[in-house]
Amino acid sequence: MLKTGIITKSTGKYYDIRDKENGDTISGIIRGKFKLNGLKLTNPVAVGDKVQYSIEGQIAIIEKIENRTNYVVRQSPRKKHFLHLIASNVDQALLIVTIVEPKLKQGFIDRFLLMTEPYNIPVHILFNKCDLWNEEDNEVFEYLKDVYTDIGYNVIKCSMTDQTSIDDIKSIIANKISLISGQSGVGKSSLINNLLPQLNLKTQHLSNFSGKGQHTTTFAEMFDVNEVTHIIDTPGIKTLSFNHLEVMDIAHNFREFFKYSEDCRFGDCSHRNEPSCAIKEGIEKGYISELRYANYLQLIDEIENQNYWERITEY
Repeated sequence: MLKTGIITKSTGKYYDIRDKENGDTISGIIRGKFKLNGLKLTNPVAVGDKVQYSIEGQIAIIEKIENRTNYVVRQSPRKKHFLHLIASNVDQALLIVTIVEPKLKQGFIDRFLLMTEPYNIPVHILFNKCDLWNEEDNEVFEYLKDVYTDIGYNVIKCSMTDQTSIDDIKSIIANKISLISGQSGVGKSSLINNLLPQLNLKTQHLSNFSGKGQHTTTFAEMFDVNEVTHIIDTPGIKTLSFNHLEVMDIAHNFREFFKYSEDCRFGDCSHRNEPSCAIKEGIEKGYISELRYANYLQLIDEIENQNYWERITEY
């Protein structure tokens, strides 16, 4: 008879499974191969997955993955034709970014939202390390706050050093499963240490040479704040690419573009050179962000270039 549980930790080959009935945790492996909508995966089982498993000796064998309500997936950083599951069955995501230490990479925000938007996963954008900001940094924050709140995202100024907004963050995660993500060095581990001091997760300073963050988390893991509140810590992300998507996938998942595209003359408008494009009109009139549009153009250029070179190498 199969037992049921939830994946709480993924290290690649081995997975920690919390049993649904008794709450005990057992280490397990998968039997056979699992795919995601026919796509190749580097890790077919993700933290947050509800699974059915059997016991062989001292190890669990994952036999079946139950239907997912949602999942967050990215292109594998090592195998470009494979996808990497970050987490599944989450209620929301907290994206941590910084304006300084390390310097802001604003395009990363839109790339992350491209992973969550297809499943309508709510995202809270946390601008961390506000204790380090000068007047110009605050102006950057206020500008970006307007950009993202205007299209429905919650934006928070915070600091793990002086506890700015920590109570607000605790309220946000209450009674939910929250994915915590961001680039290396932005303060994910510091945030989790504030939420769960007993974990005492390792943190690292920025590299003096590059000014970039260094990885402190090497695998995804779910932590329990209490019985009904859970957070999923993930490794820091350096870059995000999307060669598994098409141009219209990008257009449909920039939420304000999708909203106004019904007014474009052409149903398959890519919002570049087509006449009577509602998105370009929105930019001219100021109700669509020019910054978001620039990031959109960069993304679709990358995808078209990748697809072009892949077609060329096939011959």
